[in-house]
Amino acid sequence: MKRVELLAPAGDMSKLMTALHFGADAVYVGGSKFSLRANAKNFDGEGLKEAVEYTHAKGKKLYVAVNVFADNSDFDGLEEYFKQLQEYGVDAVIISDPGVLALCRQVVPDMEIHLSTQANTTNKYSAKFWAEQGVKRIVLARETSLDEIKEIREFLPCDIEIEAFVHGAMCIAYSGRCLLSNALTGRSSNKGDCVQACRWEYSIVETRRGGEPITIGQEERGTYLLNSKDLNMLAHVGELAESGVYSFKIEGRMKSPYYVASVVNAYRKAIDMCYEHGSDVKLPEQLFAELYKNSHRDYTTGFYFKDKDNVCLETSQPKCDYEFMAQVIGYREDIGMLEVEMRNRFKAGDELEILSPGKHWNEKIKIKKMYDVDMAPIEDAKIVQQRIFIPTSKRLEYLDILRKKTNAALK
Repeated sequence: MKRVELLAPAGDMSKLMTALHFGADAVYVGGSKFSLRANAKNFDGEGLKEAVEYTHAKGKKLYVAVNVFADNSDFDGLEEYFKQLQEYGVDAVIISDPGVLALCRQVVPDMEIHLSTQANTTNKYSAKFWAEQGVKRIVLARETSLDEIKEIREFLPCDIEIEAFVHGAMCIAYSGRCLLSNALTGRSSNKGDCVQACRWEYSIVETRRGGEPITIGQEERGTYLLNSKDLNMLAHVGELAESGVYSFKIEGRMKSPYYVASVVNAYRKAIDMCYEHGSDVKLPEQLFAELYKNSHRDYTTGFYFKDKDNVCLETSQPKCDYEFMAQVIGYREDIGMLEVEMRNRFKAGDELEILSPGKHWNEKIKIKKMYDVDMAPIEDAKIVQQRIFIPTSKRLEYLDILRKKTNAALK
């Protein structure tokens, strides 16, 4: 299998560090303006500079989303912003708007440009057009099939890269171009302020006979007409690589560090197995199981194989089989204990599972004893972000995670 890039979301510095620790080759981030994730913490000023420096020190790349659908007023300050991004040394900008793209090429001509999926590139002729405008990488629309990707790859110059989403939430609207949020709440999805109204419960009302709701789903509250399943292409990473996709993109700048860790870890291991054993290698079941241990909806392969079973009518609520209990700070060799920072409540006697890019992935730690920073015994870890010491021989690394199966998953 050809070398590919694993590209992870980084909604803040914690998620960025987590993504790189678990094996991402690159991360994509947003600034406080000009990005389609306005409600993420995002990066600005010195924070963005720090993120670039940290990423480059790890030998990885950082891309900045400037993918807002711009009004005239949005161009105020955009020229200075591009100059700032170049000064910080970002590796590329992700753009959807032709006017924004033209300004970028004028102001910072050496900046690498990636065309956002919001530009809904679905055919080889559009892809070639954008390549002729100076675009280095094209993030294809989610509506593109695997066969169509192969055609696009063959049609493009070999130095033009193709990026495609492999995992995460899907938008019910065509290439994410949706006015539902704007119409219902005045918050524009095309300006990064979507309320995800497609996840709400809906009922059909017949107005001529008194406005009684008509139940068309299995929930008494209504049904989820517009609710998409989540994309999961883990089983097909080899096929994607052979089709010509260079960058495997994970959705989720608004998701938790635990989600980022779990998903990146699974795809990193799958890609590495394909490198070593060939693109048709049979992946172990524990890799597929990993993607059920983080927050997710029912899964689909989206439009890659022209599947039609993409909508989940039963519920819009995500499921999660495991809960993030503690983040590893490091291993204290002098006392033979693991130092962790508590995230969710756990007690002496609990069995925690390890999420790690290293050899201890999926191993268990039985919490027989634990201590606070003064080495006083603790029976119940219930103070948020408390530093805790756990006796164990497992030498875990900073940013590894301890998790616990949820009560619902135990039933």
